[in-house]
Amino acid sequence: MRWDHLFDDLAGQLEHELHAEEVDLQQEEERLRLGRLELRDRLAVVLREREPERRILTVRTQNGELHRVRLRSLGRDWLAGDLTDSTATQAVIPLRAVESLALDTDQAQRTLTPAPARDDLSARLGLSFLLRDLCRRRVTLTVRTAVGDLHGTIDRVGRDHLDLAVHDRDAPRRAIAVTQVRIVRLDQVLLVRL
Repeated sequence: MRWDHLFDDLAGQLEHELHAEEVDLQQEEERLRLGRLELRDRLAVVLREREPERRILTVRTQNGELHRVRLRSLGRDWLAGDLTDSTATQAVIPLRAVESLALDTDQAQRTLTPAPARDDLSARLGLSFLLRDLCRRRVTLTVRTAVGDLHGTIDRVGRDHLDLAVHDRDAPRRAIAVTQVRIVRLDQVLLVRL
């Protein structure tokens, strides 16, 4: 009779140890999964929200500015969306220029479980490709760097820089309107406002 209790007790202890080991293993796997999670993965979850209000986040760039953005697109190394301030313009922000994101607690929790990957063309497009497209379209824009804003039209995009024909924001790009051409390193671009 006492042996039965002893074996039951040993079996219970073994089962408890096996369960504890399984829980530890699951926790370690979760830590490893979170350790591989990238900012872009979390932004992709926000982008896939069905309701536009749930795609709004606050982006703080490396110069300390806060931008409320309704996320519209996400590239390999950039995000794009509508600025929700009074100007209601669109902006492109390089991911390396993001100092932090402010999400509500529900948003932050949802982004920890990445959505299944889609074969999205924009996910493979880098910032230089996007800037070349804006160059081709001759879009008048504002390039923000840590030093300040430059208004103009992109003339060329190189591997690590762009040529910006500087002119008044309200004026179209004409030779007579261009005051100078600025060569801006891409790693200095914090935001491009369209």
